[in-house]
Amino acid sequence: MGAPDFAPRPQLAEDVARFVRTRIFNGTYPAGEYIRLDQLAAELGVSVTPVREALFELRGEGLLDQLPRRGFVVLPFTDRDITDVSNLQAHVGGELAARAALNITDVQLRELVAIHDELVEAYGADDGNRAVRLNHEFHRAINVAADSPKLAQLMSQITRYAPESVFPTIEGWPAKSIADHKRILAALKARDGDRARAAMSQHLAAGAAPLIEHLVKQGVAQRFQTME
Repeated sequence: MGAPDFAPRPQLAEDVARFVRTRIFNGTYPAGEYIRLDQLAAELGVSVTPVREALFELRGEGLLDQLPRRGFVVLPFTDRDITDVSNLQAHVGGELAARAALNITDVQLRELVAIHDELVEAYGADDGNRAVRLNHEFHRAINVAADSPKLAQLMSQITRYAPESVFPTIEGWPAKSIADHKRILAALKARDGDRARAAMSQHLAAGAAPLIEHLVKQGVAQRFQTME
């Protein structure tokens, strides 16, 4: 994965954190690998400060640890971690969708349909980066329509732990996602909160199993071992 254009801007540390998350989730930074501040800063063409801020943020998320005199190291994560995140997303996202069904305006609904149409095109063109961005915009638009800022903020924080960039590479997921989105859109158009909650919860929960299978197969995630 090549380094993107990291022009100076206020959210630079967040962009760096997103970049490192992607590398962790795609296996470029495997568990146990150390991330050097100066090396990453030079690769991205930025100062050490936003890189340090990004790595501290990822430490707070449990993806990295900081060891004295050795720097930041990638921590392992398991299938149970992925399931936990997925279950939280399903619960919170379902509630946001239910509220969106009752609050969404005609203008917001048209914008949501337009985003979905673009997402279908991106999947069809096998444009993974564009698909990830549009999928994020689709869900964010629903969360905004819910008119519940605190709950939407919580959902945004949870989503940081979800490897969104991996989904377009999972066999069969684009078609499954498109079908799920159509059910969500139908519920929103009908202003049916219960249907919207169920459709969104099922959609977000359904991603856990194929994601786990993919990440374990790639050696990125481990199977959780219970204590005997």
